[in-house]
Amino acid sequence: MIIELSRLLQTRVLSLQLGGPIGEVTDAIVDHENLKILALRLRGPMINAKSGDILTVDSIREFGKLGIIINSADDLVGENDVIRVADILKLQFSLIGLKALTKRGTKLGTVTSYHLETNSMMVKDLIVKRRGFKAISDPELFIPRSEIVEINDYEVIVKDEEAKIKVKAEKENFIPDFVNPFREANFAPAQTQTPGGKDN
Repeated sequence: MIIELSRLLQTRVLSLQLGGPIGEVTDAIVDHENLKILALRLRGPMINAKSGDILTVDSIREFGKLGIIINSADDLVGENDVIRVADILKLQFSLIGLKALTKRGTKLGTVTSYHLETNSMMVKDLIVKRRGFKAISDPELFIPRSEIVEINDYEVIVKDEEAKIKVKAEKENFIPDFVNPFREANFAPAQTQTPGGKDN
C-alpha cells in the first residue's frame, strides 16, 4: 500500500495485548542514506519519552485500515536504544523542508511531503512545492526516488527537471469506500440493433 506522509501521521497504533489503541504516530524517522523509514515516534496517554516513544518498523505486525498493529507497548524503545535511530536523531535529519535542485542547479522548489510503501517502509517519491511563475502551471512536482542523485543536510539533488511528473489529485492506488453500481453483476450495457435486425 502506498500512502502519503500526512496519512501516516496521526495513524492509530493498536496493541494486541490491550486489544485497543495505545497512541498515534507523530513523526517518521527516515534514514537519509537509503530513504527507508527506520522508526516512528508516537504519542498517547500511555506513552512517554522516558519509558520509550519510538516504534521501530521491525515491530510492526500489520499496517491496515484500522491502523498500525503491534504486540504491546513493550515494543517501544527509547531514542538511544537503537544505534542507527539514535544517529539519525542526532543529525536532526528531515526530508521535509529540503530544497530540491537539478544537477545543473535549477531550483525546483521545497520538499513538503512524500509517499511511502507500507510493506517495505521505503520512501517512494518526494512531493516538491514550486515557487514563482512555475507554481501557476505546476504547483507540485512528483519526484521518484530513482531520480534522486544526492541528499545532504539542505538539498535534494535530482537528475533533471524534465524527468519530473506532476502530482495528480487521485493516486492510481486509491480504493473508494463506496460500491460502484456499474460493476454489479446484474448490470449489462444496452443492446443496439444493426440494420439487419441483429443485436450487437
